[in-house]
Amino acid sequence: MAKPGIPKGTRDFSPIEVSKRQYIIQIIKNNFEKFGYQPIETPSFENSETLMGKYGEEGDRLIFKILNSGDKVKKADLNALENGNLAKFSSSLSEKALRYDLTVPFARYVVQHQSELEFPFKRYQIQPVWRADNPQKGRFREFYQCDADVVGSTSLFQEIELVQLYDSVFTELGLEDVTIKINNRKILSGIAEVIGASDKLIDFTVALDKLDKIGEDGVKKEMLEKGISAEAIQKVQPLFNFTGTISEKISQLSDLLSSSEEGRKGVEELQFICEKVVELGLKKSILDLDVTLARGLNYYTGAIFEVAPPKTVAMGSIGGGGRYDDLTGIFGLKNMSGVGISFGLDRIYLVIDELNLFPETVTTSSKAIFFNYGIDEAFYSMKIISQLRDENIKVELYPDKAKMDKQFKYAEKRLIPFAVMVGNNEMETKTFSVKNLLSGEKLTVDFDGLKELLK
Repeated sequence: MAKPGIPKGTRDFSPIEVSKRQYIIQIIKNNFEKFGYQPIETPSFENSETLMGKYGEEGDRLIFKILNSGDKVKKADLNALENGNLAKFSSSLSEKALRYDLTVPFARYVVQHQSELEFPFKRYQIQPVWRADNPQKGRFREFYQCDADVVGSTSLFQEIELVQLYDSVFTELGLEDVTIKINNRKILSGIAEVIGASDKLIDFTVALDKLDKIGEDGVKKEMLEKGISAEAIQKVQPLFNFTGTISEKISQLSDLLSSSEEGRKGVEELQFICEKVVELGLKKSILDLDVTLARGLNYYTGAIFEVAPPKTVAMGSIGGGGRYDDLTGIFGLKNMSGVGISFGLDRIYLVIDELNLFPETVTTSSKAIFFNYGIDEAFYSMKIISQLRDENIKVELYPDKAKMDKQFKYAEKRLIPFAVMVGNNEMETKTFSVKNLLSGEKLTVDFDGLKELLK
């Protein structure tokens, strides 16, 4: 018989891993609600036409399709197969697909339920998504997304709040010096306008992003190779020594983009957001203006966010997002601006684990285990266990009468801190013999003493 296994790019989570994940999710969830976001959930699969064509060609290839079942199999377009039109054939075999992200289903939800919603509508969603990607470190085929979006408002106060939301979550998780990078799509368009090379914008930002790796000369060489002219590069010379405080950077950008209306608008938006954030203050995070930030270019229309972990950890971004002016337009509802951010749960987990920041209280183990000395003693223990559980204390009974050595080993392997012994003597005196399995200390306590000890 073949050994059981799981599909590539998926994972099993042990009890302790699930506890740690739930700890992070709970903090994110509490903060979402503290900031006024409401939870929604959408189905794990959508109609194929809802998802297809929304993520570009690359995205379409990574969507997991669900095979039609039962009589629907008869709908398969065999002519398309004979004519070699595999795309048409495969779509005739499947009408549904697993969701690829939470944003497109959210857009569909807003359009479908627009008459019931109060706008601006603030929603959060924490659910798994699926991508038929090549699995590698930190990249899986099934993973959770934790998104918060506001739709139906163009106010930049939303962006300010989202920066605060990031800061609030990372502070509560104990992460210091997380960098929240911000840019604006309009600034990137302005730069492209100034260098007279809108079609080269992606080449330009990709090259500029390598500044700290290959230096100014290396970047200029790459830009020239990509067909960006020497005079265009000369025009954006200030970007090669783009340092200083946020207000200094904004002032440099303002000079650089003075000839571009779109660029000036981007500078104004950034200035408003950054000044207000600086004035309000952040707890533990750092806000940084990064002109090389160009994520989701075909998607975002205003602010762009990306979050980098503390510098002591080698890890990619642990969050990101931005403003999109026409999220619901793909489903026929025009002029519905939105802005949102996402938390990278799996990467945040790895960062917190590496920095040993999970509290000791994050554990799946019971606080105490009652040893089993036989039927009468076990039943007596169960009455006590019920009372302790009513006080929200995690306790359990070893189910079998077994050698003490075996029961001790079980408790140690499960990382249970206390063993409670109830024999005839304890039953008569209404006391409990307790052993602290971490320190080896032994105590005799009454019920109130036991309760205090385990609380």
